[in-house]
Amino acid sequence: MKSETRKEEIINTASKLFKEKGYSAVTMRDLATAMGIKAASLYNHINSKQDILKGIIISIAEEFTSGMNTIIHSEVSNIDKLKKIVSLHVNITSLNANGMASLNNDWMHLEDQLDYYLQLRNEYETNFLNIIKEGVLSSEIKNSNPEIIMFSMLSTLRSLYLWIPKKEDLNSNDLAMSLSEVLIEGINS
Repeated sequence: MKSETRKEEIINTASKLFKEKGYSAVTMRDLATAMGIKAASLYNHINSKQDILKGIIISIAEEFTSGMNTIIHSEVSNIDKLKKIVSLHVNITSLNANGMASLNNDWMHLEDQLDYYLQLRNEYETNFLNIIKEGVLSSEIKNSNPEIIMFSMLSTLRSLYLWIPKKEDLNSNDLAMSLSEVLIEGINS
């Protein structure tokens, strides 16, 4: 396993602090203290706290977009596509729970990247909704309000970052299968 670069260490420490305190409450001095270095030393590796936030949120949003693009182009049933979406959320969250906290709680602080982030999020949600609608049309999913189905699933999936870190013996595949069973069984036709 390759060792973490100083910049990656800064980003990981910052994402942990952002999760604990919220982006607005964390200062560069807080970050430096958590890393055991002087605040001025941070600027050898990063430009600003805003750049850290952009790096965290945009990289995760792009990872979700890439995963969704793979899912929507897969030749599987709509139910299987939804299972893949559940797995995508579990995998990304289990690898970066702190970053997911920023994605969910601090996205509005993105400044010059806010429009790009909102575009990615809207496209993701549109694709998610279309899978559900296609599932309803093909009678794979019971005829219920697709937006409520998506909202219910996303509410659970987006809050995984709160739950996953508490589970030390977590198996991502088992969790994805169990979540799929719980979230999708109720809409399966």
